[in-house]
Amino acid sequence: MIQKIIIFDASTLITLVMNGLTEELRSLKKIFSGKFIITNEVKKEIVDKPITIDRFKLEALRLKQLIDEKILEMPVAVKVKDEEISKETNKILSTANNIFIGQVRGNHPPRTIKIIDLGEASCLALSKILTQKGIENILAVDERTTRMLGEKPENLQQLLERKLRSRIDLKEKNFEFFKGFNFIRSAELVYVANKKGLVKLKNHVVLDALLYAVKFKGCAISMDEIKEMKRLNEGINKT
Repeated sequence: MIQKIIIFDASTLITLVMNGLTEELRSLKKIFSGKFIITNEVKKEIVDKPITIDRFKLEALRLKQLIDEKILEMPVAVKVKDEEISKETNKILSTANNIFIGQVRGNHPPRTIKIIDLGEASCLALSKILTQKGIENILAVDERTTRMLGEKPENLQQLLERKLRSRIDLKEKNFEFFKGFNFIRSAELVYVANKKGLVKLKNHVVLDALLYAVKFKGCAISMDEIKEMKRLNEGINKT
């Protein structure tokens, strides 16, 4: 019986591999009582497309090896069909990308704003399907917009206005559709890896280095969150 699932979005995997943390990911999988799953759409983002681009080929090969070793597995491993995911993905894309409307470039008329891509939507879709089947799961997503859609959608409007420097209005308030998702980031994963002694590099400032490394490679984590994780770690070490 499958106990737990972590569904990995491309953002988290890219952050980890760009920081040379594939061995730590392997070690986390060994102590995890469940499966690490990626969708076909995420596989296209992290392997199929980048392996054809010289700049990203090395990272793509490292991620392909994780798939070959079954560290990362496809949805068939949890008996979910691609057709199920595709159907739910289309619903999520249609709903998410029609919530906000704004004037994005210059004097062009206001239009709906695309806030999530196919890969992220497929991860949300798989999570919904697994939850409906009664399988405990969590989404590993470093990208802020997707997480906010599930956690604090009411703040997403303000975030978009800051990013786009334009007024953003709600075209269709359908936040209820995105409730019930659970998220972690590469930051939480490296925190656990360090806590469990899985990080090969040994130094009293390793956690500090890991958290800032993932932050500057794409993980949306604030300085205050980093300080809180460090305080929590120091408290554990004192007990």
